[in-house]
Amino acid sequence: MKHINVILGFFLLTFLFSGCNTNPKVGLLLDTVERERWTKDRDLFVDKVEELGGSVIVKVAESDPSVQFQQALDLINEGIDVLVIVPVDKTVAAGIVTTAKKSHVSVVAYDRLIWDCDLDFYISTDNIQIGEKQANFLARSKPEGNYVLIGGPTIDNNSVQLYLGWMNVLQPLVDKGDINIVSNTFANEWNVEDGYTVVKDLLDNDVQLDAIIAGNDALASGAIQALHENDLEGKVLVAGQDADINAIRNIVFGNQTITVYKPLESMAFNAAIAAVKMAKGKNPTDNMSFTVNNGHHLVPAILLEGQIVNKQNVKMTVISEGFIAEQEVFE
Repeated sequence: MKHINVILGFFLLTFLFSGCNTNPKVGLLLDTVERERWTKDRDLFVDKVEELGGSVIVKVAESDPSVQFQQALDLINEGIDVLVIVPVDKTVAAGIVTTAKKSHVSVVAYDRLIWDCDLDFYISTDNIQIGEKQANFLARSKPEGNYVLIGGPTIDNNSVQLYLGWMNVLQPLVDKGDINIVSNTFANEWNVEDGYTVVKDLLDNDVQLDAIIAGNDALASGAIQALHENDLEGKVLVAGQDADINAIRNIVFGNQTITVYKPLESMAFNAAIAAVKMAKGKNPTDNMSFTVNNGHHLVPAILLEGQIVNKQNVKMTVISEGFIAEQEVFE
């Protein structure tokens, strides 16, 4: 009997230790690193996972959803424990989640929600609130006039969320006749070219512009380029998002009104902590009650708050917090 107990005890210990992954292997799928913010997210995330005793394999899809799907399959076959995704396409990425779950790989959506799937965890900013912050700031400065809205691609859930935030603020002013939305466009890509094209076409058709709200700083930068070519740089209000170095310079020089600074360090750290917990078989959502509906179920989530950056507070925000070095802005 004692011999049987020893054997049972051995198998129990083997089972327990096999379920305790002391060196988690995390896959990180990025849409792109063309925008500078994503290199910051990547580096912060990798550093934190390594600090927690894990390792990260990073793959970049270059904004191609089919490439991202194949990269996910490769990572799953390499034996990752957890997959963290910045999805290129919110719908295609649902297939990645389904495939990962069949292989018992947990999935975290980073910054962009993945729809209609059994997603484990979501971390981002409150993008509706960010849209409201952008629109509120410009509407207070320019409560009447012609507005241009340039959203990101609709395959990214954040584009829709930002738009909802914009219209929460602007619709009452539109209904009153104070604000006229002369263009409401969703771009094909989060890039400079799409922002430039929208504004250039409007100016070529002699449309007067008073304010432009862009989904990110790349789109805003393109808009500013078109304004510059028409000697309107600094004369039209422009809002962006991400606190790119070029946007901060544009703000300091008076060419962009605001950007929104996302707490990337907190996002990356929380995502890393959640991923490592999952890899070790722990629940990352202990003592959490907040959820987001992704069309399939209520996903445990952390939504952080973005911060407005303008000419008056740039030194007190992104510079004082070390997000951007002062010499990069004022060189």
